[in-house]
Amino acid sequence: MDRRRFLATTLAAGATASVASTAGAAQDDKTVRIVGVACSPRKGKTTATAIQVALDAAKTVSPRIKAELIDLGGLQIAGSLGGATSHEAAQPEDDFELEVLPVLKAPRLPDGMMIGSPSYFRSMSALCKAFLERLQVFRSPRLMLADMPLGALATGAYRNGGQELVIQEIQTAMLVHEVMVVGGKPRAHQGATLWNNWNDDIMKDEFGIETAKQLGIRVAEAALRLRS
Repeated sequence: MDRRRFLATTLAAGATASVASTAGAAQDDKTVRIVGVACSPRKGKTTATAIQVALDAAKTVSPRIKAELIDLGGLQIAGSLGGATSHEAAQPEDDFELEVLPVLKAPRLPDGMMIGSPSYFRSMSALCKAFLERLQVFRSPRLMLADMPLGALATGAYRNGGQELVIQEIQTAMLVHEVMVVGGKPRAHQGATLWNNWNDDIMKDEFGIETAKQLGIRVAEAALRLRS
């Protein structure tokens, strides 16, 4: 190969690589990131399963949807120590800082989020409350989660076991971030409610599973509109 042909081949290859790189970046920019957080201390159980169902339904809305599950089961997350700033020097480093925060931030903050909790004594789990408190890191120096579509999900030992109260608590806490609270489509207008009546096989709750799917679809649709 002479020098002229070598330069022409090299420049063509470089141009092709540049176009591919630009296309890849553009594709990544079009991705809509939906994160689901399961706030049950029981890792991989009913709440995590329900959140995954919602995430899978979200992905059916568009190929642009990228869905990710964060299962807090087994993690040690302390509640906030208070204070007006997002990072308090006295706040101990725990699994929120080490495992949860990096996932929430990478590669960028979520375009939509779903938070699920079991109903304990007709209220959210202590783990869910701690997680919500620690999200204060996204309130300073600005409201980084503002206008993000937020859906809530709850599981309970009874059909009417406080699930809607848990959903309301999650939504109320997240309004501090000025998120856009969304419910699901019909049967899940407030959020997804599931009944654990089959020894942890939540998939047997056909009605509840349908509410999880409708919540995932609604959050995905809202995130797509805002991302566009």
